Amino acid sequence: MTDRTLPLQDLLARLSDTAAACGRPAPALLAVSKTRDSDEIRALRAGGQRAFGENYVQEALGKMRELDGIGIEWHLIGHLQSNKAREAAECFDWVQSVDRARLVDALARHRPAALPLLNVLVQVNIDDEGGKHGCAPAEAVALCRTIAAQPRLALRGLMAIPAPAPEAAVRRAAFAAMRALFDDLRAEFPTMDTLSMGMSDDVDLAIAEGSTMVRIGTALFGARPAKNRDGLS
Repeated sequence: MTDRTLPLQDLLARLSDTAAACGRPAPALLAVSKTRDSDEIRALRAGGQRAFGENYVQEALGKMRELDGIGIEWHLIGHLQSNKAREAAECFDWVQSVDRARLVDALARHRPAALPLLNVLVQVNIDDEGGKHGCAPAEAVALCRTIAAQPRLALRGLMAIPAPAPEAAVRRAAFAAMRALFDDLRAEFPTMDTLSMGMSDDVDLAIAEGSTMVRIGTALFGARPAKNRDGLS
């Protein structure tokens, strides 16, 4: 997309223009705020950005306390360990990284009745990349059925982080495969409306293949220190 930081409204305009050029609706923007402090998040919220994505439950909980009451929608986008499922279910609005049935049971059991349904995305390892979290594409339908059967969870769609192949055509093929899987599953699960894919370095390809939510960190906040980079911004 860009190798420099963009003001929020400029980034939104860029996303909208890219989508229009592809004949696609503009995707929702999820600001990836992992490793960013509360003041940086507060500044973006004041500019109109509502949805923020965090990778780690404990890091996010501190920010939630500091930013309580300003209307942030919190998304968990990093791998969720089962022993953190209770805190995630109690504090997040979305969990985008559900990749196993055991996690579904834990999130449903711990979602407080006083809160709205927990929005859930199934994370798919679309490239069958070794060592990466996410279910296999062939396992997605069974996992979606498990989620849909839980009254405290709302199945909203799919999430993916394709392998960072140097060839744009390879990355675009992965996004196209995700879109095909999403379209297939929507025939059975009409509540699915979200395909979360595309980050700062491949967002144009993701939008072209039908992403409905992009996860942008670097283009909003600038580069993180090298020791904090893990390929998810």
